[in-house]
Amino acid sequence: MNLAASQVKILNRLKTRGPQSVRILATQLNMTTMGVRQHLSELQNHDLVKQTEEARQTRGRPVHLWKLTAEGHRQFPNSHEQVTLELIDTLRSELGQTHLNKLIDSRSQRLQARYEAALDKSGPALEDKVRVLTELLDQDGFMTEVRLLPDGWLLIENHCPVCAAAQKCPQFCQSELDMFRSLLANYADVERVDYLFAGARRCAYKIIINNS
Repeated sequence: MNLAASQVKILNRLKTRGPQSVRILATQLNMTTMGVRQHLSELQNHDLVKQTEEARQTRGRPVHLWKLTAEGHRQFPNSHEQVTLELIDTLRSELGQTHLNKLIDSRSQRLQARYEAALDKSGPALEDKVRVLTELLDQDGFMTEVRLLPDGWLLIENHCPVCAAAQKCPQFCQSELDMFRSLLANYADVERVDYLFAGARRCAYKIIINNS
């Protein structure tokens, strides 16, 4: 599907920021509200976006927000999705769930070794390690960002490139959490505060500085 550059920007903004109003999109993307409405109309015709229920404000009229549809989310890559799902079904059938979980954990350990090597080369401060971890995840397709908190950081994954596989086998999600905790064990505690499969629009992890 060939989309205009401005339409791609709108999709990216809705992916990373969630439902947005026309006015907010226009301000964030330096576009006119009329231009944004035209792009949204075209994206809606392609079933990539849709309007949410009216959002009530403290003042003024209710505002319609725009968000991605399921098809809109599919515009962001999920690597070899169908092949991966077929392999999971085959492995579960042939080996059983326990052995499948072991294979996923083995994959996570190899991934962790790569991340550890990069974090070891970063600066000694926890801030440096969080920055490098964020960059690594972003390179792997998670559309990652990090926000500073009073007691640490919020690590946000705006996209999950293994979403379909993780939905079929939650061990992917548990292995990811275990990996983060292991990578930062000497510096911080890590807890998942947003979870895609619990109804959130993304996954997010709170990295809490360990003062002990």
